[in-house]
Amino acid sequence: MSGPAPGGRTVVVGYGPAAHRLVERLGRHGPPGPVTVLGAEPEPAYSRPLLTAVLDGTLPAGALRLPEPPPGTALRLGVRAVRLDPRRRLVHASDGEAHPYDRLVLATGAAPVLPGPGWARSADGRLAPGVRPLRTLADAAGLVSGSGPVAVVGAGVLGVEAALALRRRGRPVVLVHRGPYPLDRHLDPRAGEAVAGRLRALAVDLRLGRTVTARDGAGALTLDDGSRVEAGEALLCVGARPRVELARAAGLAVRSGVLVDHRLRTSAARVYAIGDCAEPLDGGGYGPDAAPGPTGRVPSGGFASAWEQAETLAVLLTGGSARHPGARGVLRLKAPELDLLRVGTTAGADETVVLGDAAAGRYARLSLRSGRLTGAVLVGLHRAAAGVVRLHQRGEAVPVDRLALLLGEAPAYAAGPPPGTALVCHCNHVTGDALAAAWRAGSRTAAALAAATRAGTGCGGCAEEVRARCAAWAAQETRQEAVS
Repeated sequence: MSGPAPGGRTVVVGYGPAAHRLVERLGRHGPPGPVTVLGAEPEPAYSRPLLTAVLDGTLPAGALRLPEPPPGTALRLGVRAVRLDPRRRLVHASDGEAHPYDRLVLATGAAPVLPGPGWARSADGRLAPGVRPLRTLADAAGLVSGSGPVAVVGAGVLGVEAALALRRRGRPVVLVHRGPYPLDRHLDPRAGEAVAGRLRALAVDLRLGRTVTARDGAGALTLDDGSRVEAGEALLCVGARPRVELARAAGLAVRSGVLVDHRLRTSAARVYAIGDCAEPLDGGGYGPDAAPGPTGRVPSGGFASAWEQAETLAVLLTGGSARHPGARGVLRLKAPELDLLRVGTTAGADETVVLGDAAAGRYARLSLRSGRLTGAVLVGLHRAAAGVVRLHQRGEAVPVDRLALLLGEAPAYAAGPPPGTALVCHCNHVTGDALAAAWRAGSRTAAALAAATRAGTGCGGCAEEVRARCAAWAAQETRQEAVS
């Protein structure tokens, strides 16, 4: 791996959330030279994890936009990098320009996995009308105006979130998944059954263990068992792959992603990679749908890990010392109707605690080693989530009363900071006190709080907590007005 790069010109390829965070942090630390960003999409950077909030109408598309880059940043929107020349340290772009660099950062993200020739494509090889992935604002906007049934193909994290978002908007949804239960790459069978039961209760039509074999002119799908799905539109949520074409063509070391070390350096001198396109040398991707690497490390991290990588690299590129600690291993579904948390791994556990409550749609599995959490899965136990994540991240001993922990009866902040100073939005470092201050200043909705504090505009995991606080504060004011 290459050594530290000196100061000079920085070129960033890609302008998703990870690249935006990097550029913002470079501005905060004081970049040692000019920064040029090449963004393939015509839109400024936006929070991609919140696309499902556009689907259900919770947020307008404009609310996903991230702040403007620091002054002096040369931002080229709608311009793609087409070739890297590490030897001459040049990035050739789609507008014909060649951008010299002293440090190059690849933040090219991931591309949706699309079916090969067959039911999803027209004769010219393009996706057929009414068939789309969910990766960009344009993809989400294409579904907002419709009202008919939608077939969501793939019940991973994005597929489940999209299906529930469309149901909240009132659209009939059929969820087709080749696995035995939703989220089968992340959950054990009992957790998967609990999720499936909750989806059915929410009127999501599940077709499990099935694949699509054909699609007719009206949009109806035929499945491999001969059954039909009457839906005019199909949403493809069958995974994403790191965009590594540029890196591979330039001779960089690539596995499923661009290989990076703990300082986010690639195999080429002065070239770094962050976000969904990056893959750590010890194996395992950072995205929630990535496959384990050769060491068997459980993939995790996603948006939060990408931001941590951006933070680390910004420190390194401005002369500081840092080391990326790796993915945190937290998966939290962004859907108010289905509370799901997965943290860590079951590997190395010497104790397992299981709670099953099929009638209430609740399930928990705690994996412990020497009295401390190595991993957990919670379904329908939202009161326990904060305490479980805290125990895992801090490596603290799990309370002897395991049931009280799972029912949310254990004090979440017994040894931590008081609730007001505790972080609600980890992505943007927004505390409960900051939200309360913004509320008192006049931001009286979740959208207004997001605009004032940026809470909920990162991974979206805190969005439900922000909405709940809004409701509680509004109810408190109503009670005070009634008394006065």
